Amino acid sequence: MCVKVATDARFDFSVDVLVVGGGACGLSAALAAADENASVLLLERDPSPAGTTAMSTGLIPAAGTPEQAAENIPDTPSVFAADILKKAGEKVNQRVVERLAEESAETVHWLQNKHRAPLSLVDGFLYPGHSHRRMYGTPNRTGSELIAALVAAGNNAGIDILVDSYADTLIVDGDKKICGIEFQRPDGARETVGCKTLIIATCGFAGNADLVSQWMPEMTGAVFHGHPGADGSAIIWGEALGAALGDMTGYQGHGGLAYGHGVPILWPTIMQGGFQVNRRGERFTDETLGYSEQAAKILQQPEGAAWTVFDERIEKIMMQFDDYQDALRAGAVKTAQSIDELAVAGGVSAEMLRGTFAEIEQCASRGQNDRYGRSFSREHLLAPPFRIVRVSGAIFHTQGGLEVNEDARVVDNTGQAFVNLFAGGGAARGVSGPSASGYIAGNGLLTATSLGKIAGRNAARQALQ
Repeated sequence: MCVKVATDARFDFSVDVLVVGGGACGLSAALAAADENASVLLLERDPSPAGTTAMSTGLIPAAGTPEQAAENIPDTPSVFAADILKKAGEKVNQRVVERLAEESAETVHWLQNKHRAPLSLVDGFLYPGHSHRRMYGTPNRTGSELIAALVAAGNNAGIDILVDSYADTLIVDGDKKICGIEFQRPDGARETVGCKTLIIATCGFAGNADLVSQWMPEMTGAVFHGHPGADGSAIIWGEALGAALGDMTGYQGHGGLAYGHGVPILWPTIMQGGFQVNRRGERFTDETLGYSEQAAKILQQPEGAAWTVFDERIEKIMMQFDDYQDALRAGAVKTAQSIDELAVAGGVSAEMLRGTFAEIEQCASRGQNDRYGRSFSREHLLAPPFRIVRVSGAIFHTQGGLEVNEDARVVDNTGQAFVNLFAGGGAARGVSGPSASGYIAGNGLLTATSLGKIAGRNAARQALQ
């Protein structure tokens, strides 16, 4: 990855808006730019668009939507913004948070109606940190399904998506105005494309072990469950340009990656009454604080592993997720008719596990929080047949990146916006703050879709002036 200064660069072809990266952010940006009648080209390094989005559940949060109103859910953009700020300890760019919360409902409506994305309001549970049900997902709740819908929308809009195109050189003039990109094809051939505006929508840097060790040493050696494109390209370009970086220590971890299977056991298992134990059969934290910060806590346990314990009632809720069905097919989830059988199935201490169940039941019956501050309700106490699955702490994607303002413009170290450079998604600073604990479910796809939409519209309007 490099930046080349060329005041008289000539290109093989040129477009109004050039987008690098074919995840939800890049595709949303391209759709928004095409809506403005700009000529758009999207460069994707892989044989087909995917990005980090394809490995997620594809859930997009939105507040103040018609579907929420129909169900009498009293959600508003200001309430949504307050939830994000509270989870992040207010260590974020508040103007960006408020802009994204305000845009969220329009983004979902735009994708549903303008571009026919099959998004519906998720029912049945709340994610940690959210005060209302506001997650939207495709029928099978998968990121790959969301990507497929966005690609279909791009094709219908006539957007040129050039795959197998690895953008590795950013071309600028002497004033750091972006002129274009040089990219490589699978056969080694190199091509250049000029642009009036550029949107960087690449992944973050969770797949770059050196950058992870530099910025988040507690996750050194953690399982990386993300897209191989998360190599830090945007960071390398940004530093060479003098762009400001923000929240580089922030990331989305996950405390529920099925050990040896690479399938996430999603957090409704916990929020509906499940819990985690270590090899000794004892709990070690309040799991409901969030699945992101749980990853580092698991890595501190013996063998760097934990066991998620839940029951058949919770499994019925989980069956709406393809990820959970994949875990069942892989044999990651074990069943037991008693606590002792559960201990054998998980290979944990039966005596300690019985004590853990007893402690939880006692807290629920007395209406008291446990030693970690978690409360358990009697209606959510687990009952046989039980389920248990061994999980590891993983890093999914980073939340820090290029500093952007509320218009998705990249800013430099002096706070000045670059002339024609925009960013979103994993390439940009997110809204989770500087630590894993600031991540609230959906933050990644909020910045991908809404910031991508904002970037696309602004980049197109500037290019067409």
